[in-house]
Amino acid sequence: MIAARALHYVFKIGNRAKNIQFFREILGMKVLRHEEFTQGCDAACNGPYDNRWSKTMIGYGPEASHFVIELTYNYGVREYALGNDFAGLTIKSRDILDRARRHGYPVAEEGAPGEPSVLLSPDGYRVLVVPEEVPAGADPVQRVALHVTELARSRAYWADTLAMVPVAGTTDPSPDRLALSYDQGRFVLELRQLAAGTPLDRAKAYGRIAFAVPHATQPHIDELIRRAGGTVLTPLISLDTPGKATVRVIILADPDGHEICFVDEEGFGALSALDPDSNAALDKYIAKDPFQEQ
Repeated sequence: MIAARALHYVFKIGNRAKNIQFFREILGMKVLRHEEFTQGCDAACNGPYDNRWSKTMIGYGPEASHFVIELTYNYGVREYALGNDFAGLTIKSRDILDRARRHGYPVAEEGAPGEPSVLLSPDGYRVLVVPEEVPAGADPVQRVALHVTELARSRAYWADTLAMVPVAGTTDPSPDRLALSYDQGRFVLELRQLAAGTPLDRAKAYGRIAFAVPHATQPHIDELIRRAGGTVLTPLISLDTPGKATVRVIILADPDGHEICFVDEEGFGALSALDPDSNAALDKYIAKDPFQEQ
């Protein structure tokens, strides 16, 4: 068994101002912390770029108790080609759709009545909105869905090797979907089978999902993956954030190339402390960004 906690999913964004407006004003998320870096990340956190970049953590509550989104911005990169790897971010909210319509964001209805409505972020990422009240204390973010080419192979990787547990009662009745969780379904990773013969294309906008585990578990994960013949993109490494805590991470790739980060809970707990000045700091950096029009 692996005692893990789901942390965040990474979106690379082009126009930072438009994306922040979408996540703050349409989705109603709050900026939790913002960090600026002068050069690329040793674990390719910002993708294959060795340049100035920023990381904005945004969500509905503290990272210690909520699944959040990491918005990665590479200075000078205006857009990223989208692939078909990311299937959607599901959020439960009664307010998002009304805000989207008021701000001119198109809302697409999919499937039968009662099915989630679909919004697209400024970069084209799918947000699936379930128009229901969120129970007090619950996280509005319900799940992240990823496309896979062979569901049985993906199940063997995520469930058998990484010990994620199939979630009873939350799996779509379709045989082409599988819901998995490390915390009894509080946050769900959903795997969706692509149509037969359709290749998976991660393009340039590919993301990364992150989990926290105890420091002592990271070498065990490394051993599990190597024994299973899996891919370790970045062996266990320490990453520094200026003025903040150092964390240890190991980066994996599943059979379809989806990137997975396991970070040590001890270091991440210190790094992810809420920064009350982050919202203002982000606005300052957006205002003086030489690469974009606001």
